[in-house]
Amino acid sequence: MPNLKKSLAVAVLAAILGAGALAIWFYWLEPTAPFVPPRMVEIEPGESFRAVAAVLSSAGVVRSATVMLMYAEATGDARRIKPGDYAFHGGERIPDVMRHLVAGDFVVVTVVIPEGLTVHQIAERLSAAGLVCQPEFEDAAERGAIVRALGLMPLGAEGYLFPATYKFPPRITIDEILLAMLARFYRVLTPAVEERMFKFGLTPRAMVTMASIIEKEAKAPGERPLIAGVFYNRLRIGMPLQSDPTAEYSLDKAGSAADAVRTPSAFNTYARAGLPPGPIANPGLSSIEAALYPAQSDYLYFVARDDGTHVFSKSFDEHKLAIAAIKRATQHAATHGAPRVEHRAN
Repeated sequence: MPNLKKSLAVAVLAAILGAGALAIWFYWLEPTAPFVPPRMVEIEPGESFRAVAAVLSSAGVVRSATVMLMYAEATGDARRIKPGDYAFHGGERIPDVMRHLVAGDFVVVTVVIPEGLTVHQIAERLSAAGLVCQPEFEDAAERGAIVRALGLMPLGAEGYLFPATYKFPPRITIDEILLAMLARFYRVLTPAVEERMFKFGLTPRAMVTMASIIEKEAKAPGERPLIAGVFYNRLRIGMPLQSDPTAEYSLDKAGSAADAVRTPSAFNTYARAGLPPGPIANPGLSSIEAALYPAQSDYLYFVARDDGTHVFSKSFDEHKLAIAAIKRATQHAATHGAPRVEHRAN
């Protein structure tokens, strides 16, 4: 009987060891599923490999932090990895991941997309970073498969490419870049935002269009809600928005023209009442919030000072007085002629 118990104990131990070896073998050699878009992992200088393994496991880049730690210690690679920003596409085993970390490849390209850029300007930045061919990116953003699938036709992704600092792998595709930027925008459309749009009677396109105009008009951040209020007041009484940036939008790719407000265009809000057919830029969160929560006022006009702030007026007579006062102040301060005064929302 004692021999039987001993034999059973040995068998159980062997089974446990065998299962453990099988698990280690699985975690080591079985690749993860592919990721779209790539998953970003930042490794800080001096960070312990135990912490690195935990981060990679949490991101789903490896299946087991423990097995990765065992592998790295056994190979000596734990002390050879390079810090930096990495982008992983998935579909790799622990040895593959370790090879990237030791070689320092998959380091990402950082691209800053400020608020208020157009698709054309974003394409220029991405091209300058060596990530895309500019015409191909613009074509994909205007009429590619992704924008068609999201129902953004016929105007494309203008307005929906969320401004942010992005970290992309050098070999990322145009569609993956668009997915990353569009995903950031759609995360803004929370249930609370959708409820607010419903209350205002705004479609997502109308909301983003208004936000894009606010983004281009506002220079002082605190004035965004006031500017939004002016435009909503004008919409309510059927008065044209008369926004210079909308008139200039159709000429964006060729550069702005001084006579843009006199150029016929579906986006020219001097010639047409109501919102233009779509966004004129890609607005940031502050302008989106202003479009959703405009300041309540009786203002119908505003004119820009030299410092980028505005004088707001309730009547056209007040507006003319504000323009004249700004011209006088500009002429008094100028040493070489009078700079052009902007007559926005005139």
